Amino acid sequence: MRARDFDPTGEHHGGLPTYPWRMAPANEGLATRRQLRALGLRIGGQPVAAQILCRNGRRYAYLYRVDLAKPVRPMTLAKEAALDKAMAARQTCPRCSRRYFTCLPLKTLGNCLECHDGTPADPRTYIAPPAKHRLAA
Repeated sequence: MRARDFDPTGEHHGGLPTYPWRMAPANEGLATRRQLRALGLRIGGQPVAAQILCRNGRRYAYLYRVDLAKPVRPMTLAKEAALDKAMAARQTCPRCSRRYFTCLPLKTLGNCLECHDGTPADPRTYIAPPAKHRLAA
């Protein structure tokens, strides 16, 4: 730990209190974005209250006040449908139309492993493709 990394008054870091990694005070009601999300809160437009200097010494993790945080907005049906559509594009093989439970390497391979090189896929890892309509055929 370097002495210049510990700046609780913010006099050396533009007025923003700065703490070394794992040295931020726990009882001041400060939390990172992830910690706020785990509490069911969001930043809500508040300014950064303090920062933590990460282990590599070049990046900062910002801290926000918990008492000024707002509750997370509830998921609406429209948002859920949009997220499902976006995930379906990342999880569906364009050749065999199977939707996997994980994202496929579409940028590198272009399709699922079974279509790419014949590696058999475990049936528990995908959803069967939709049935083809045969009335018009």
